[in-house]
Amino acid sequence: MRILLLSVLCYLFSISFSNAQKTKAIPPEKPKLVIGIVVDQMRYDYIARYWDKFEKNGFKRLINEGAFCKNARQNYIYTQTGPGHATIYTGATPSVNGIVSNEWFIRLKKQKVYCVEDSKVKTIGSNSDKGKMSPVNLLTTTIGDELRLSTLNKSKVIAISLKDRAAILPGGHNPIASYWYDDATGSFITSSYYMDSLPKWVIDFNNKKLADLYLDRLWSPILSITEYKESLPDTNKYEKGFGNNQKCFPYDLAFLSKPTKKERDYSILRSCPFGNTYTHDFAIAAVLGENLGKSNYTDFLSVSFSPTDYIGHAFGPLAVETEDTYLRLDKEIAHFIDFIETEIGKENILIFLTADHGSSENPKYLTDNKLPGGVFKQYYALSLLKSYLNAVYGEGEWILSYMDQQIFLNQTLIEDSKISLPEIQNKVASFLLQFNGVENAVTATTLQTNNFTKGIFMYMQNSFNQKRSGDVLINLAPGWIQDSDYDVDHNTAYSYDTHVPLIWYGWKITRQTILREIHLVDIAPTISIMLNIEYPSGCTGEPIDELFK
Repeated sequence: MRILLLSVLCYLFSISFSNAQKTKAIPPEKPKLVIGIVVDQMRYDYIARYWDKFEKNGFKRLINEGAFCKNARQNYIYTQTGPGHATIYTGATPSVNGIVSNEWFIRLKKQKVYCVEDSKVKTIGSNSDKGKMSPVNLLTTTIGDELRLSTLNKSKVIAISLKDRAAILPGGHNPIASYWYDDATGSFITSSYYMDSLPKWVIDFNNKKLADLYLDRLWSPILSITEYKESLPDTNKYEKGFGNNQKCFPYDLAFLSKPTKKERDYSILRSCPFGNTYTHDFAIAAVLGENLGKSNYTDFLSVSFSPTDYIGHAFGPLAVETEDTYLRLDKEIAHFIDFIETEIGKENILIFLTADHGSSENPKYLTDNKLPGGVFKQYYALSLLKSYLNAVYGEGEWILSYMDQQIFLNQTLIEDSKISLPEIQNKVASFLLQFNGVENAVTATTLQTNNFTKGIFMYMQNSFNQKRSGDVLINLAPGWIQDSDYDVDHNTAYSYDTHVPLIWYGWKITRQTILREIHLVDIAPTISIMLNIEYPSGCTGEPIDELFK
C-alpha cells in the first residue's frame, strides 16, 4: 500500500512539475525585451556558405528554432551603414527618414555633413571629439521612440555599436542612451545629447580595459588553415590587407596597434573579430547594468556588430579572414543567446537578426573569371564633365560636389545665369551615361515628378530626399564599384548589396521559412504590431503577417 501511495505521489508530482514548466514557458502578452542584432555588411549567402562550420547554438539555433525570411531586402539604392540602420529602425526609406547616405552635401554652406554629427553637443566619457554626435539629422521616430512614447518613458531603450551611426540611428531620438567606441581611448562613450555623465556600470566596464586585452592578442585562424574550403587561399591578389598592408595570417594585433611602442591605436579593434567580442561584452554589461527585461514594461536593446564591415572591405567576401570572422561571431551570438535566455527566459525575449547591407565581389576577381565588373573612375568623369559644362555654359563653378554617386550642382549660379535647372540636369545625366560602368543617371527633376513603383528607378526614388540628395543620381552597372580605398564596396540596388538575412527568434515566434519578398522597412511595423504600439512616424513598411499565424 505504501509503495502504491508513493507511486501515486510521484506521478502527481511529475504532472505538477510538468505543468509548472509549461506554465513558465508560456510567452507573456508582450516580450519583456526586444533585441535587434545587425551584422554590418553580412551578405545573405554567408549563411549557406559557412553553415557546415557554424556551431548548433549560434546562427543555426536562430534559424532552426525561428522564422527565417530568405528573401529580405533593402528597397533603395544607396546601401550604406547610416541609411541601412535608419531604415531598419524607422520602417522608412531614406527618402522619408532623411539619412540618404553616410554623409551628404549642404549647398547653402558648401560643405558636407556627416549623418550623425552635431556640433552643439560634447563628448561624455572621453576628452576626444568623437562624441559630438546625436540623432539630430534623423527626420522620423524609431520603433524605440514609439515604445518610449507608449509607456511614458518607462521602457528602456539602449543602442550599442563600435560605429557611432550604428548606435545613434537605431537608438532614435529618445533612448536612455546610445553608446559607441572611442578610437582615442578604447572605451565606450556617448554625448551630452543623452546624459551629463556615464552610468557607473559603463565606467566600471571601461575601467576593465578590455580593448587592451583584446589588442594584445594574436589573430590566428580559429580552425586549421586547410579547413577554410569556402574561401580563397589565405595568400591571394584580391585583398587590400589589414594594417601595415599585411594580407595573411597570423596578425600580431599588439604590433599593429602599437608599432612605435608609444600610444596605442585603438581603431585596430574595429578591424578584427575581437571587436565583435568587445561589443558582445558591452551588450551583456548593458543588460545587467540597466536590468533590461526585468520590469513590467518592454525594453529594447539594439546591438550592431561593425567589424564585419571593416574586415569585409579589407579582405572581401571570399577571404579566409572573412570566414574566420563569421565563425567567431557565430560563437559570440551563441553565448549571447545563452546568457539572455538564462537571465530573462526565451519566452520573454524577441530577437531579430539582419544586416544593414551586403557587399560586392572584388571587380578584379570577377573580370579574371570572365564575369562583368569594373571600377568607375568618378574623378576622371567629373573632370571631363566640368570641362563640358564650361564649354556649353561658359566658365563657372557649375558643380559644387560629387558624393556617393551623386552630383550636386550650383543651383544659385544656374539661377543667376537664367539657365533651366532641368535642362542642365539632363545634360549632366546624358554626359555621364557615356562612361563605362554608368548604367543609369537620373535627374532630381525626374524623381520629383514621377512615381516609380518598380525597378531601379523605384530604388533610386526611395533613396532620394528633395532637400538632401543631389541633382543627378548615378547607378553603376552590375559588378561595378566606384574608385575608392576599397577593393570591395556596397552602394547599389543589386542583390549582392540589398539581399540580407532576416531571422526572428524567441517569444511567440514559430519555426518557419518565409520565401516571399520582404523589405527591411517591414521590421519596425511588425514589432509595432507585436507590442501594440504606433508605427514610427514616417513608416512606409508593412507588417510581416506570416509571423502572426
